[in-house]
Amino acid sequence: MASSAGDGQTATRSRWAAGVIPYKEMGYWRPDYEPADSDVIAAFRITPQPGIEPEEAAAAVAGESSTATWTVCWTDRLTDYDNFQGKAFKVVPVPGSDPPQWIAYIAYALDLFEEGSVPNMSSSIIGNVFGFKALRALRLEDLRVPAEYLKTFQGPPHGIVMEREMLNKYGRPLLGCTVKPKLGLSPSNYGRIVYEALRGGLDFTKDDENMNSQAFNRWRDRYLFCMEAVHRAMEETGEIKGHYLNVTAPTMEEMYERAEFAKELGSVIIMIDLTIGFTAMGSMSKWARKNSMILHLHRAGHATYTRQKNHGVNFRVIAKWARMIGVDHIHAGTVVGKLEGDPAAIRGYYETCTKPYNPRDLMIGHYFDQDWVHLPGVMPVASGGIHAGQMHQLLHYLGEDVVLQFGGGTIGHPMGIAAGATANRVAVEAMIKARNEGRDYLREGPDILKAAAKHSPELASALDVWGDVTFDFEPTDTPDVLETPTPTA
Repeated sequence: MASSAGDGQTATRSRWAAGVIPYKEMGYWRPDYEPADSDVIAAFRITPQPGIEPEEAAAAVAGESSTATWTVCWTDRLTDYDNFQGKAFKVVPVPGSDPPQWIAYIAYALDLFEEGSVPNMSSSIIGNVFGFKALRALRLEDLRVPAEYLKTFQGPPHGIVMEREMLNKYGRPLLGCTVKPKLGLSPSNYGRIVYEALRGGLDFTKDDENMNSQAFNRWRDRYLFCMEAVHRAMEETGEIKGHYLNVTAPTMEEMYERAEFAKELGSVIIMIDLTIGFTAMGSMSKWARKNSMILHLHRAGHATYTRQKNHGVNFRVIAKWARMIGVDHIHAGTVVGKLEGDPAAIRGYYETCTKPYNPRDLMIGHYFDQDWVHLPGVMPVASGGIHAGQMHQLLHYLGEDVVLQFGGGTIGHPMGIAAGATANRVAVEAMIKARNEGRDYLREGPDILKAAAKHSPELASALDVWGDVTFDFEPTDTPDVLETPTPTA
């Protein structure tokens, strides 16, 4: 990308000439390369600086995310460098982008990655290259992870099928609620909210991402009150219930201590935050598998690098890494809630989490065929500004393999917390019944809910308060790459 040649000099030098040689000429641009089935393939959105051709920019990304540095090093001769080089083999323009953007396809030999290590994979592919001066912006859009590499990961501790068997809940979305306010409550009052929500009809309640062990609510006290509430609600309803006890902590030793106490109290589920990092996620996944505990991942902090479409990492990559590392739940968007969520993109995320095979489909953001070789699916979680009046939309967009988490949409109910939970339960069961009867539940959804509300004052009240509440903003991250027969020259 840098060059010692003067303006107008285009002569190609030997790959091994001392000095600075364009990345293309060092072998990182390989338009004739046919990726092997065992290659990891990345799709990067690149925005080169003015005057940098896209092929050179793609070659630079391939080089800097594999073996290259800014100048020629003769020590490359001590390796099988052709194998270890990243290979940029195609660039495709993004229609209508300003400044111009391209999708660069880069293949990496499997030898570049440690077995079963997302920390190593992410350090390799999104390491220093994102700070490269010659690029105005760079985003990792998608990865094709080969079967040979996936088989070195254990995946979710349990997965969707096993979780439903553990909970004995089938045929409908699971219902949850985040305790609100998420900060400031004493352990006793916190537990009262958990009890009311669970006895009212929810399957889960949860700590939120920033509820750890603050002075007003220490973790051990909270766990005791929450699990007392869970057991009381299970006794009253005859259903298995759970509270996501957040074990996120400053050190792994403290996380294990909290998880062990949750197990001792009889919890079926624990929670971690994405901010603990990929290594800690892997450690907690192993612990959850060993101890028969469902593992919930809150994607805290993800939007700092997933939301902007020109720079960062697309959430579908985070979802893939989370499935490989092994979590049972992951927050993956709502479409109709208060948080960012384009319908096509969210569908792509949900299919990434749940399906055994993802065919290439640029309309939902899938750049590659992805065979998950029977790695269990992750249960997506929808949270953030959703309520009972949206139930027909939630079922339509998200399907039934999802946890619908109503925070304010439960706790803000005018008749109380238990009534808010009941409203959600009545709404989901009415909509599932309509779907199973073959009705057009999306179009008829408001009428179905109104009919159910005639027999449920809790649902009627929820519809009166929230029925017209929507969050209509234009998404910032939408799939925008179409098939083109004309690659850049």
